[in-house]
Amino acid sequence: MSTAVITPLVEARDIVKRYGPTTALADGRLTVLPGESHALVGRNGAGKSTLVNILTGLQATDEGEVRFDGEPAPPLADRDAWRRKVACVYQKPTVVPELTVAENLFINRQPVQRGFISWRRLRTEAAELLATWDVHVDPEARTADLKVEDRQMVEIARALSFGARFIILDEPTAQLDNREIERLFTRMRALQDSGVTFLFISHHLQEVYEVCQTVTVLRDARWITTAPVAELPRRALVEAMAGESLEAIAEQAVDPRDVDHDAPVLLEARGLTSPSYEDIDLTVRRGEVVGLAGISGSGKVQLAESFAGLHTPTSGTARLGGERLPFGDVQAALEAGVACVPRDRHDQGLVAGMTIGDNATMSVLDRLGRFGFVGTERKRGFAQALIERLDIHTEGPEQPVSDLSGGNAQKVVMARALASDPRLLVLINPTAGVDVKSKESLLARMDSAREDGTSVLVVSDELDDLRRCDRVLVLFHGRVVAEHPAGWHDHELIASIEGVDRNG
Repeated sequence: MSTAVITPLVEARDIVKRYGPTTALADGRLTVLPGESHALVGRNGAGKSTLVNILTGLQATDEGEVRFDGEPAPPLADRDAWRRKVACVYQKPTVVPELTVAENLFINRQPVQRGFISWRRLRTEAAELLATWDVHVDPEARTADLKVEDRQMVEIARALSFGARFIILDEPTAQLDNREIERLFTRMRALQDSGVTFLFISHHLQEVYEVCQTVTVLRDARWITTAPVAELPRRALVEAMAGESLEAIAEQAVDPRDVDHDAPVLLEARGLTSPSYEDIDLTVRRGEVVGLAGISGSGKVQLAESFAGLHTPTSGTARLGGERLPFGDVQAALEAGVACVPRDRHDQGLVAGMTIGDNATMSVLDRLGRFGFVGTERKRGFAQALIERLDIHTEGPEQPVSDLSGGNAQKVVMARALASDPRLLVLINPTAGVDVKSKESLLARMDSAREDGTSVLVVSDELDDLRRCDRVLVLFHGRVVAEHPAGWHDHELIASIEGVDRNG
């Protein structure tokens, strides 16, 4: 007896996408059947965003093809045809906050009567559209006043009104609490029953098991596997994302480091709370390297930035060397002994129009001269010593910092942080976007800071950065949920970061 072959609603085959020398997707594949919720998972840099850009017609493939309902995808220039096929609801809203729900639903296609917009018809049609898809939102409400979950439903309704029946949800639960997440899932199931198909992208693997029927894993820009969720144990899913068997991972585990438990506590935080994190207790000893890990939206970056003076918690205290740490004042934090390598070296880390020497010594000018006068030779000598210490490939301190490669630019940011001989060094994604050799050089600098007795706090999405830590704290929805001493296995840390119970 033959079974009917179902034509996939969406199919991407052998997708290759390059940006200059970087291959963002080497083998992208996806087959989504009508009416299912299909999960797309993978660690940062796996190629998920690139595949979404191709599936939504924002970018062309270099190789491979996309088909909808067995037909080739529309030409890139035909935006209306793409809107009838697919829509993506992103973490960041694509609605106009100052407009009403009705205005957003029919933006650029308002009903017109005798050459003027018919506001009555606009409201009526908006109410009908929302009722059709069972979205309980007032059409006249200002979109900025909506809760995140309601704003998402308005974006979904708008997409469905164009005729699209394939909706991509990109990290839809990142800003929702548990009750809101449950409501979103209930609405997704109801829409599925009405013939809507979802591609669900999430770092929360627990949610994949709750709401999806099928999962596709990408790793290192390649398709790894597609499987029914019910047949893929969580442990196997984490392994597919990590890229190694548990046995192989066990062999490469780093030996636990000898931590000096008698070293004095240098940084002590108690009950730190802000909109991004909640009730954080944290200690870092002299000469200890502590990692902060978590998915985007976990609060890890905001917590680290708070110690560097970039944010002010709403409650709680922190002490550095027994003295209260000033919040919300970068200069005061620097004077207290905190140095920071920020997350965005271009916007926060470097002054593009200045030389390497000026950038590297910016934080210590008061030490190099009195009354604001800095001797050129003294500054040049200090900068030259930093260049040698960090192995920065340059023609000299006078070279503009804008001439440097990403790895060398990041070393200048690190040089400036180390120039002040900090007691606490805060590193935020210190090796992001740098080549292997520069990465090793930056991590070696972290090791030598530890040996000098500096306390180091490292926020990173890179497992290699976290491997150098004496222990790693994992944040999830703003709370510390796990602590891993050095010697952890990749799959254990990934499972904690993704909020998954590996024994499930």
